[in-house]
Amino acid sequence: MKTKDLAAAHGIDKDSFEDWLKEHRDSDYSGGTFGGVSVDDAKVDSLVLEYKKYEKSEQEKAAKEEEAQGKKNAAEKEAAAAKQQALSSILISSGFNFDGFTITKYSGYISGDGAISVDRDNLFRLGGGWAGREITGVGGDLLLSLAELRRIALAELKEAAYDLGCNAIIGVDFDYLTLDPITINSQGQQIFQPYMFAVTANGNAVVIERK
Repeated sequence: MKTKDLAAAHGIDKDSFEDWLKEHRDSDYSGGTFGGVSVDDAKVDSLVLEYKKYEKSEQEKAAKEEEAQGKKNAAEKEAAAAKQQALSSILISSGFNFDGFTITKYSGYISGDGAISVDRDNLFRLGGGWAGREITGVGGDLLLSLAELRRIALAELKEAAYDLGCNAIIGVDFDYLTLDPITINSQGQQIFQPYMFAVTANGNAVVIERK
């Protein structure tokens, strides 16, 4: 019997049934002269029964895997929410104590960094000013960039404290770095690379408890 007829008669998927035959019952089918796959008529009922058992077990397996993946995703989502809540509750101070709290553990020095590159052409426009160029809006742009860099550095600082199991950071300060990179090409010409601005937040991770 041709597998296409068998599949139609027993309500199963032809391609899936043929794949199962090739993988599990290689000796129970044959290829036709003009294409197609056939099985011995005497074995049709037993093969279909065995295939349906296999199909049911695969469906159950897939359902269990989907359920397990759903539980894993839910657990990861819950853990991420718990971590975000813990990060948002970490206290930060430029001083070395918190009113109403006692430091119970010092976990050491930590830092967090943030950096951006700024194209030189974005800081100047042709016109008047020194050397035929006029600086326009540089101060405002840099202040906005530095503010964003401080937020990034503080976020990394909190991550470092969280990884150490701490809930507060003391002695926080910032270091600022400006790079003006220049390279030389094969012809000996200077190539001015984009400016680089970096901010590092430093502090000491601690565990505090309310008095």
